[in-house]
Amino acid sequence: MNSLVTSANKTRAFFTVYLKEVRENLRDRRTIMTALITGPLLAPLLFVMMLNIGLSRELDKAEKTLTVPVIGKEYAPNLFESLRAGGVLAGPAIADPEQAVRKQEADAVIRIAPDYPNAWRKGEPVQVEVIYDSSQRDANTTVERINGLIESYARQQGAMRLVSRGLSPSTAWPVTVARRDQATAQARGVLIFGLLPYFFVITMFMGGMYLAIDLTAGERERQSLEPLFANPVARWKIFAGKLAAICTFSATSLLISLIAFSIVGRMLPIEKLGMELELGVRFALTVLVMAIPLIVLLAALQSMVAAFAKSYREAQTYLSLLLLVPALPSVLLMAMPVKPQDWMYAVPLLGQHLGVMQVLRGDGVTMHQMLFCLGGSALAALVAVLATAQLYRSERLAISG
Repeated sequence: MNSLVTSANKTRAFFTVYLKEVRENLRDRRTIMTALITGPLLAPLLFVMMLNIGLSRELDKAEKTLTVPVIGKEYAPNLFESLRAGGVLAGPAIADPEQAVRKQEADAVIRIAPDYPNAWRKGEPVQVEVIYDSSQRDANTTVERINGLIESYARQQGAMRLVSRGLSPSTAWPVTVARRDQATAQARGVLIFGLLPYFFVITMFMGGMYLAIDLTAGERERQSLEPLFANPVARWKIFAGKLAAICTFSATSLLISLIAFSIVGRMLPIEKLGMELELGVRFALTVLVMAIPLIVLLAALQSMVAAFAKSYREAQTYLSLLLLVPALPSVLLMAMPVKPQDWMYAVPLLGQHLGVMQVLRGDGVTMHQMLFCLGGSALAALVAVLATAQLYRSERLAISG
């Protein structure tokens, strides 16, 4: 009977601390803005808006009629008739095409040499210059479209020359490449949503960051931590209640972000690119399950780092530096693409990144990959929780200044 009463008292102490911290921080406008609005709502909206604007511009350049400055149009009228049929019109010539391209006054300029007609009549190779600046990403679609039309015209004229000489056009191409793309429409969607795992981790981190600062460094600065520790309650119960509050805000932030992405993701014209995007209930549940131990790990690390700070501002500086850690898997995988191995799923952050990418591709996560992901992150979370709980036993934690 006594053991049941003791267990009930422990549970009551935990929930008392937990509910106290949740209620107090729900009144904090800064915490609400960061944890529940700015990160999980504004970030997906801005991300999708930027993608939508970029994709719409690229699609417009790929489909609408383009006017490109041309120097020497009169030397190759048939070429420009072919370009016109492809939606590229010849614009007026400009004096200094190189300077115009560097100053972004034109995406590209076509230049035809005066000896083009003579070389063409002799059946000799002719050169068409496409002047552009490869550092200007906005011009890439225009340049690729021009190059594709010119190359298509060249192949057509080359085939006609061979036929006029009694040769089969296939003589010039003894080897052809047959491309068999095995990527599904959903898998291609990863090309534009490759940073989604990073967004989710940052959302979890930001969701609990200000709460973690306030519950440790903030209370030390307000000198309210020492009276709290003076209560006849075990330190680990206080820490467990605070940790649960941080995890609640982080998980809520992630859930709001998943809902936001599932809504705004439908605004993207990805079907025009031959892509599909599935951010429904199955995707959200899988991400939430994989994120459970990571939420605890991040919350424990935030609490640990904030506990070393003597003021709110100092803790904010420390945790801002810690914010760089979640970016490492995304940066490493972009710089060094690797074939996922099962053991990689056991590495915190990396495992979640790989898992989200697998679900985005439509391949799903196997049971043993999920177990590796949960087990590795859970073990790291346990170590971080025990280390932070030990730190809470120190009397220096309650002393401000």
